[in-house]
This record gives sequence, C-alpha cells and structure tokens, in this order.
Amino acid sequence: MSVKISRMVLFILVATSFLFSKPIVIKFATLAPDGSSWMKIMREFAAEIKEKTDGQVIFKIYPGGIQGDEKDVLRKIRINQLQGAGFTGVGMGEILPEVRVLDTPFFFKNYAELDYVLNKFDPYFAQRFKKKGFTLIGWAEVGSVYIFTSKKVQTVDDFKKIKMWIWEGDPVAEATFKAFGLNPIPLSVTDVLTSLQTGLIEGVYTSPLACLVLQWFTKVKYVVDVPLTISNGAVLISNRAFKKISPEHQQIVRETGYQYFRRLTETSRKDNETSLMNMQQNGIQLLKLSSPENLKRFDEIGEQARRSLIGKLYDEELLIKIESTLQEFRTKKNRE
Repeated sequence: MSVKISRMVLFILVATSFLFSKPIVIKFATLAPDGSSWMKIMREFAAEIKEKTDGQVIFKIYPGGIQGDEKDVLRKIRINQLQGAGFTGVGMGEILPEVRVLDTPFFFKNYAELDYVLNKFDPYFAQRFKKKGFTLIGWAEVGSVYIFTSKKVQTVDDFKKIKMWIWEGDPVAEATFKAFGLNPIPLSVTDVLTSLQTGLIEGVYTSPLACLVLQWFTKVKYVVDVPLTISNGAVLISNRAFKKISPEHQQIVRETGYQYFRRLTETSRKDNETSLMNMQQNGIQLLKLSSPENLKRFDEIGEQARRSLIGKLYDEELLIKIESTLQEFRTKKNRE
C-alpha cells in the first residue's frame, strides 16, 4: 500500500512540475516591418513552435527595427536583453565574418547555384556560429540585390561618376565599390532616404522589395539589370537561451525553423521579382548592362573584391572550397 502511495505522490509531483514549469521566452528582433511576408511567416513559425512544445517555447517578436539596428540588437543579445534575431549579412558578419563570403559581388549567377553551395556548407557555418555563441535556426535570404541610381549608367566605367552609398561598417560593400574604382559614402540605413533627397548620394544597392518598403524608389530613376549579389540572412538564437530549451524541443525548433525559413526564402524571391516589375511599371528604367563585355568586367570586379577580403573576413582555403563546389555544380549543369 505504501509503495502505491509513494508512486502516486511521485506521479503528482512530476505532473505538477510540468504543469507549472515556466516557459522559455525568446525575445526576438528583426528589421522586417510588421505586415511584411517576413513577419507573416515568422508569426506562423512562432505559433507552430508554441503549439508543438505545448506552450513551453514562446517567441516574443519585435519587428520593424524597434530594438535598433543589427549592431544594437547583437549587443542586446549579448547582455541577454534579447535572445534571438533575424540578421542580414551585415549582422551575421558581426558574429561570424567568414559567412560574408556568400555575399561577395557577382559570385552566384542564379539562386540554384547559391542553394547548392549553401546546402553543402550549412553544417560548416552552423558549427562555426555555435562556436561564436549562436544556434542557427535557418537561413532567411534577403534576395537579389540590385544597384539603383538617380543618374543613367551605360558602361561599367560610368559608375565612377556616381556618388555611391554603402552601409556604414560593411566591409563587403566597401571592397565591392572600391573594386569598381569608387570612393563610396558610408551612411546608416536610416540616413539613405534623406541623402538621396539632398543629392549627397546618387546610388544605392538593395533588394527590390527593400527599395519599395524603404521608399528609396521614389528618389531613384534607374536600376541595373545585372544583380550585384544575392544577399543572405539567418535566424539565430543565443546558445545561452537555446540551452534552456529541452533537447526534445530544441529539435522541434531547429526542424521547424529550417522548414519555415526555407519557405521565407522562396517567398522573398517571388516578392522581389514582383517588386522589381512594379517599380518598372511606375517609371524606374532598367539599364541593360548585360553585354558580354560588361559581364566580363563585373566578373573581374567580383574576383578582385573577393581576393581583397582574404585574411580580413575569411581565409583562402574556405574561398577555394566554395569556388570548387560552385564549379562542381556548374559542371553538372552543363552535362545535363
């Protein structure tokens, strides 16, 4: 009888501890505005995680940059005011500089090339992020990045006449436009629209969707038809917070994250295509610089920029491995 009572007491204690266990709250920041596709999918992800973990893992989301820019967010994560965020390449690079190799100019010619390389190197980058104190929950691509200008550009050399903006503190953008032969003007993202209005800058680079959302399209007239790069992003949670989640729920967060943020990437690609078409329908002119001569120059600029960042962001060994993987994919495609 006493054994049965002891077992009953143990069961009640276990059940009670489960019922009253405090959920893990992940305070999560993103620059994506409320109402965007990014936020729609993020909220769906958060809802599914809450359901699948029986309310034990909850994401509290701060959209629209209300927690500051990516450097502010990263600082807040490191002092545990926030526990996770959606980062663009600039933010990722503050944590793991070598991941910026994926953002270098004129590297990937299409999404299929990037997908192939990213799939191969996902375990590598996930492990490296973990060593830096972050758990990778999924890749959340920003999309193809184009150059927008207020002055007409007909050749690669014409870019030298453009007062080009770069995101302050972005070494990849700096290396890119120096390879163009420019002295770019570094500014924060929040200063770009005003600087376009005053003529302080005459050129910007961003995804078509961001160009619309940020209203930059109202101050430019042209867009170059050759994408500058495909901008990557990632959803990261601090290891400190992730370790508090049970192993079973950690697996749910990872698996669900990769599914949702893959969907987000595909949605972002469609949104960017639509945004580019909408801007052209509303007066933005497409500058056709995709002649063989210009494409060769762009490839040379990309090569120069990538080489200049060896030893600064990544080592030569990593670059060679990625280049070899990319060539492997291109060879396969040519055989098909």
